[in-house]
Amino acid sequence: MSAPILAFQNLGLVQGSGWLFRGLDLYVAPRDRLALIGRNGAGKTTLLKLLAGKIDCDEGLRTIVPGTRVVLLEQEPSMAGHATLRDFAMAGADAPAAHEVESIADQIGIDLSRDAASASGGERRRAAIARALAMDPDVLLLDEPTNHLDLAAIEWLESWLARFNGAFIAISHDRTFLTRLTRQTLWLDRGAIRRAEVGFGGFEAWTEKVYEEEARNAERLDAKLKIEEHWKLRGVTARRRRNQGRLTKLYEMREQRKAMLGPPGTAKIQIAADDVKTKVVIDAEHVTKAFGAGDSRRTIIRDFTFRVTRGDRIGVVGANGAGKSTLLKLLTGEIAPDEGKVKLSTTLDGIVIDQQRKLMAPEKTVRDILADGGDWIEVQGVRKHVHGYLKEFLFEPAIAEAKVGTLSGGERSRVLLAREFARPSNLLVLDEPTNDLDLETLDLLQEVIADYEGTVLIVSHDRDFLDRTVTVTLGLDGSGKVDIVAGGYEDWERQRTVRTETKKAAPKAEAPAPAKAKTKLSYKDQRDLDLLPQEIEKLEAAIARNEAAMADPDLYAKNPAKFDQLMKAIEAARDKKEEAELRWLELAEMAEGLN
Repeated sequence: MSAPILAFQNLGLVQGSGWLFRGLDLYVAPRDRLALIGRNGAGKTTLLKLLAGKIDCDEGLRTIVPGTRVVLLEQEPSMAGHATLRDFAMAGADAPAAHEVESIADQIGIDLSRDAASASGGERRRAAIARALAMDPDVLLLDEPTNHLDLAAIEWLESWLARFNGAFIAISHDRTFLTRLTRQTLWLDRGAIRRAEVGFGGFEAWTEKVYEEEARNAERLDAKLKIEEHWKLRGVTARRRRNQGRLTKLYEMREQRKAMLGPPGTAKIQIAADDVKTKVVIDAEHVTKAFGAGDSRRTIIRDFTFRVTRGDRIGVVGANGAGKSTLLKLLTGEIAPDEGKVKLSTTLDGIVIDQQRKLMAPEKTVRDILADGGDWIEVQGVRKHVHGYLKEFLFEPAIAEAKVGTLSGGERSRVLLAREFARPSNLLVLDEPTNDLDLETLDLLQEVIADYEGTVLIVSHDRDFLDRTVTVTLGLDGSGKVDIVAGGYEDWERQRTVRTETKKAAPKAEAPAPAKAKTKLSYKDQRDLDLLPQEIEKLEAAIARNEAAMADPDLYAKNPAKFDQLMKAIEAARDKKEEAELRWLELAEMAEGLN
């Protein structure tokens, strides 16, 4: 293992009337790819600021190799005092070179001449990324780097970090981002920090072992303490196990929804006429919407037909500006189409949870938000005490008296979700609901959505979250066409990949004379179609087995050769699995065409 270039020994920091953490030891080696995991309020952002030297600790020693440049990408960088995004990106004595900033800004798609005060969250985030990456860091500290980014920008950032020669620590709710990039994990939990030489892909297996060990130790304690520890230590594990059952149910729902759709990308719903009245809540027929006039006229949605049925979980994905918000407003009746029609069920009663969190006035208390200052709240028709309801959303009851302005961004989001999910409704519209949430709260949100009896429309750039929650994905590519895919983000991405590869493989020469039409697959193709699912299952089992082996926190120290061997085996298996999935999908489409 390489010698550390940045380290803390016996780190301690007082916050409020007590220690936020105390006695922490941590280090960063030159090529570390660290995921920093912990609940909202655990001190993750504060820890990054300590590592960056932005704040001082109350105890401990910070050591850094001379000449090491540490750069912090803050979650909410301040634009105060800067007229344009360019002014912000190039401000200060340590400002990066202008040509480096401009180069990254072009790649990530941001106009730095934009007024800083009126720039959107996504534009500010891109400007901050351009500044941070252009500073040529040795250690890059990333606090929710994917917040407010669209899918294209997230994929660009992943590609840049994969090539990055330095070390980085990332706080992120984006499981896909962390799984693809990280190789080590720091777990900040109840004032202590643990390190494992395993990336986020092995995090859950590792934490399961830690929880099991703590549970065994708790057996020696008295019954009251065991009851208290059950909620703190076992609640997350219990949720994960329940969520496995919910995922199985989700896959069944996707199969049912797939049967209601025609060929991939179409929306010819096969449901009986007498069933339509009771199941369809939103019916869109040949909807087109454009903005502008003359040469500047742009069609955002083109000839879109789709029926949303009761209980659907619909994900809407696409790059910024592709038309996600427009499609959402059309489906909810907020705006009317230029052509076609959208019919809404008269019984729809919707709740919209938007990105701005407009309800969260900083001077109000949590009790004010949830129960208008009272002790009781009506939750889907059931009366619950505020303290008990807060525990369902992973809060300590004492937080009821806290002012909203004192909460972290993730805690504010969690309070808002608790408030909105309590209200009676049969339609939920969630606009980027995962921003600022920690991983445990994301598990909770998935659970609540799975148990919700109504219909859910979700706009999100969180790929893993969509894969775990939605039954149908509506994908926009900016041309006006809307792909309709039964499944989550991965299913949509797979369909796009196959379509792109098919186009690339298409011959450019003149078409030959038509051959005799095939009536069945070749022997080899049919054999691959039959056997590939088993091969994919074996590869998934191998990946899971190797990730579980890597969850041993002492593996790297005891046997670095085995650690490297497991890493290479996992990467090779993932590549083979992806190839097998694409091959199977291609063959399945061929077989469907022949039939």
